[in-house]
Amino acid sequence: MGIISGTQLAKKLREEIKNEASQLREKGITPTLAVVLVGDNKASRSYVNSKHKACIENNINSVKIELDEFITTEQLLEEIEKLNNDKNVHGILVQLPLPKHIDAEKVLNAVSVEKDVDGFHPINVGKLVIGEAKLIPCTPLGILEMIKSTGEDISGKLALVIGRSNIVGKPISTLLLQNNATVITAHSRTKDLDKLLEQADIIVSCVGSAHFLTGKEKVKETCTIIDVGNNYSDGKLVGDVNTEKFVDRVAHISPVPGGVGPLTITMLMRNTLTATYDLTK
Repeated sequence: MGIISGTQLAKKLREEIKNEASQLREKGITPTLAVVLVGDNKASRSYVNSKHKACIENNINSVKIELDEFITTEQLLEEIEKLNNDKNVHGILVQLPLPKHIDAEKVLNAVSVEKDVDGFHPINVGKLVIGEAKLIPCTPLGILEMIKSTGEDISGKLALVIGRSNIVGKPISTLLLQNNATVITAHSRTKDLDKLLEQADIIVSCVGSAHFLTGKEKVKETCTIIDVGNNYSDGKLVGDVNTEKFVDRVAHISPVPGGVGPLTITMLMRNTLTATYDLTK
């Protein structure tokens, strides 16, 4: 049994990122991430502050663009265009959710493909599918790092991804496939999920339901479970997986909190460096 500590893995990866950012600064290049925050959603502000702090700690310049809640879609698009044209900005992130009156799809699609550090632009999604993406959605990229950190070879393994969202489920299924896993993507219409769980070598749960995997399910002793859940139950942050019920029954498992979360912000910084390299060739 091994707990996959996202906190420890993130610490290691951030040291590498910090060193790379320092080397770029020595060459006169300051990696810069611009985060756009519309309105005063407390959770969004907290996320933005966490990203800002992480960037500063790792020698990446962070710029916060705070805009009024009642800004129009057109006005927001103008702000995005300014950042697209700013040669000193290498990565752009629009914090979600946006106010309901704003066309979020239009705004996200307006971000320059080369600066799309979230990896959500349709062109980057297409590149991911054909294996040519450089900017990959941060949470799936973090999940892949966690699986690789176990030392287990992904190639040839049966990977079961529970969830098919555009942000996590579909991208991690694609990444696992590109690493030569045999991938099954399960969802709300999937039949006989318990049988699939019994066969899986790798399980990634991104359902968004507290303790969706209760612990009663049969799984392989050699299995790796990655819990992407971010749910609240009785005032506590819990994952999709009832970790206590699985921890002594599998080879590797990630906790919540302290699992995928720290890796998501770390991969955001990694993507910012990737964008910086490409834009300053």
